[in-house]
Amino acid sequence: MSAAQSDTAPTTANPQRPLRLPLPSAARPYLPPLALYGAAKLTGLLVFAWLLTSAGDYRNKDPRFGGGAHWWDVLSTWDGWWYLQVAQKGYHPEPLRPLAPGGQFSAEQNSVAFFPLYPGLVRAVSEVTGLGLYGAAILVSVLCSFVAAAGIYAVISLLAGARAGTIAAGLWAVAPAAGVEWAVYTESLFVAIAAWTCHAVIRRRWVAAGLLAFLSGLSRPTAAVLIGAVGLAALATLLRRDSRREQGVAAPLYAAVAAPLGLLTYIAWVGWSMGGPGAYFSLQREAWAHYVDFGAYTLDVLRNVAVGHGDYLFAYSVPDLIAVQVVVALPFLVALLLRKRPPLVLTAYTLASIVTILGTQQMFGNTPRYLLPVFPLLLAPAAAMSRLRWPALAVFFSTAAVASGWYAHYVIFELGIP
Repeated sequence: MSAAQSDTAPTTANPQRPLRLPLPSAARPYLPPLALYGAAKLTGLLVFAWLLTSAGDYRNKDPRFGGGAHWWDVLSTWDGWWYLQVAQKGYHPEPLRPLAPGGQFSAEQNSVAFFPLYPGLVRAVSEVTGLGLYGAAILVSVLCSFVAAAGIYAVISLLAGARAGTIAAGLWAVAPAAGVEWAVYTESLFVAIAAWTCHAVIRRRWVAAGLLAFLSGLSRPTAAVLIGAVGLAALATLLRRDSRREQGVAAPLYAAVAAPLGLLTYIAWVGWSMGGPGAYFSLQREAWAHYVDFGAYTLDVLRNVAVGHGDYLFAYSVPDLIAVQVVVALPFLVALLLRKRPPLVLTAYTLASIVTILGTQQMFGNTPRYLLPVFPLLLAPAAAMSRLRWPALAVFFSTAAVASGWYAHYVIFELGIP
């Protein structure tokens, strides 16, 4: 072959060279935790579907309350029905309408009890993709769940290493009540925001923390504990001379001021629309029987369950028994967490969340669901499990994923009220 021919001859690709998809180096550490999370969640969902179709009870229930024509319709019932209503029709606030005395609730329920960020995202995704509202809602929840798992990994890996972070993401997939993570519920969205807010605070990215905390206040009322934790961490930074010199005053102050604005704005709008500054809290109390009682309801449930009685509001035997076991484990989990000396924002967020949950009258069987956002509790178990070899971890997560189809999915949707 001549030199001219060799210059113009086409080059052939090396058949031994493997095809690799382009992936930013910063994203590669997140592949194992997201793969573990996705595999565990998918396994639990498939077991849940099998249990639903085997029992068939959902076919005889109201489509609003745990029923539907198909098994997947169950994922949009209960609170999910309300979120789809808001996404479709918006809000229609009006003064409280009293109900006839003698029932569990004293006022008519209204959609303003459900915060706007999640249904707004559902409506936007539906408009952009052409999906129906149900499909858009599931897509938002699933995508947010992976963002949440990545956030949990990011926080835990900072404190205990990448292996512990991966395990923490897997544990969140199989936690009690984790079935709502891939349903028309706000847990995945809120945990995605909460985890990355805490990560931003730990890394001293105050502007991002303030913006994320602001968004959290538009997602659900329990964002108050996250907002308070961000404010406390910012205040602690401002009070220390060394940290003021290193990080300045403006950024932490911005985070502290911006964090509560979303929550305060929505609560104020509800009050203005319904005729009173405390209208949101009155609606929660009168129409859903949710209010702060400083732990009286929790103690009443624990006493009744201990002696095998059901003489309390919202009694559901199987979910309540699981919830009791979770509550009993809380002191142990908190002690292990504090032993790790986590950053202030995680400590404040965790303790305030637990106090708020146990100090409020609400459906006790849902306590595991209310605790799903308290991801710092996974730090100590994940750190301890990181010492195990992968074969042992594979057995654990395989077993837990299968079992979660019952205790994390079927129990709350069909044996209780999520």
